[in-house]
Amino acid sequence: MARPQIEKVVIAGGGTAGWITAAALRKLLPAHLDITLIESEQIGTVGVGEATIPQIRRLNAILGLDEDAFVRDTRASFKLGIEFSDWGHIGERYLHTFGDPGINLSSLQFHHYWLRARAEGSAASLWDYSLHHRVAYANKFGRMERVGNTPMTGLAYAFHFDATLYAACLRRHAEAAGVRRVEGRITGTDLNGETGFIEAVQLENGERVAGELFIDCSGFRGLLIEGALGVGYRDWSHWLPCNRALAVPSEQTEPLLPYTRAMAREAGWQWRIPLQHRTGNGHVFCDAFMDETRAADLLLANLDGRPLADPKPLRFTTGRRERFWAKNCVSIGLSSGFLEPLESTSIHLIQSNVSRLVELFPTRDFEAANIEEYNRRVGHEYELIRDFLILHYHRTDRDDSEFWRYCATMDVPDSLKAKMALFEGGGHLFKDPEDLFRESSWVQVMVGQGLMPKGYHAMADRLSSEQLARFLSDVQAIIAKAEAQLPGHTDFLRSHCKADLQ
Repeated sequence: MARPQIEKVVIAGGGTAGWITAAALRKLLPAHLDITLIESEQIGTVGVGEATIPQIRRLNAILGLDEDAFVRDTRASFKLGIEFSDWGHIGERYLHTFGDPGINLSSLQFHHYWLRARAEGSAASLWDYSLHHRVAYANKFGRMERVGNTPMTGLAYAFHFDATLYAACLRRHAEAAGVRRVEGRITGTDLNGETGFIEAVQLENGERVAGELFIDCSGFRGLLIEGALGVGYRDWSHWLPCNRALAVPSEQTEPLLPYTRAMAREAGWQWRIPLQHRTGNGHVFCDAFMDETRAADLLLANLDGRPLADPKPLRFTTGRRERFWAKNCVSIGLSSGFLEPLESTSIHLIQSNVSRLVELFPTRDFEAANIEEYNRRVGHEYELIRDFLILHYHRTDRDDSEFWRYCATMDVPDSLKAKMALFEGGGHLFKDPEDLFRESSWVQVMVGQGLMPKGYHAMADRLSSEQLARFLSDVQAIIAKAEAQLPGHTDFLRSHCKADLQ
């Protein structure tokens, strides 16, 4: 006998999280499903999530968004990676790119061949073999799936965009597909006296919106998951101590860089995100080591252009919900947890969790196994991203401030200790199926932060020294030829997707 299907979904909150959820559910689930989104124009959004990672291209493609139109509508630019300055040592920088350095050979990851060359006296850096690195620092961009007829993959890219404009774009798309938007502020919830499930939410104007599945996209407030159902929060600030941010837009400057900048400061770091119409800036810091006045002064003193507003303060606690799905409520976005924007993972976690919800979409019986599996997988992904972020802070030789001394000496999760030890011993890395970051991402950050393996895999010795030198030289030649064919980043935008800034 068929189980009773869910017929009505209520999404509490708009913004990027709410409208990604609404658009994706409308696209991927049966057309008869009634989807209502409740948001209030009186409630602002965090609105600093302006940098993304390549997975967003998959979401946009699923929704049927034309990429050039999307770039124009959100005043976006292209992104090939994130530059980290002063993280391992003051005066040093590296680029965590979205691509894999070099070319894997005979089932062995490229970095082992690079490590062998270093052992034999080569002074070349890992990034001397990175197409993305060369293209980014040449301020170029182009769509390139593969590099000619070589084994090298082309450019993996994401976007910098105006998050408010993106949410508006998704709203238009979702409403055109049949999502119903209700304007109003949620002031209460009706719970079933026997099951504790949410039956409806009450709005400030007295309207009652009933549903079967409720999705909490209310941001840090966790209006339903915490306010109504009492699900607690797991605090990770002892590992990721930054708990404040100041965000400010500034005038757009040239050149329009195809990468995000993350510049370490004395008690945190500063972001710089180039858009077609302005630059997004922010200073993430820990208030135990720096007050807001000093943080604002540092931020404003390190802008490329004139500020366009006063710095906007944000407060947060890094961590995650004890459960992401409780009873008939799923938390998505900031209501489910917050991992600071160091690696631009916030929007990915929204789309990743929506994807898992679609995979495990319940019936009105709300199968316990579905809920347990969802919570397990989402929690594991949060922990893997957490470890990757901790790596940036912990693997440092900086001792110039109390903040960096704390980060360098803090006790980190056993899972990260094991991964660092494995890599340091012989350059080994193994990807967890739930890990967002590829092996090459871990390699780039570990090497960039100064964690160098003591050895390399024995398979790299199958090449003679002459063959190794020829292989590495060929990789560099392929990269140089590919980069030479690409237009400038600004030229590409002007030709394909220039925003109307009038």
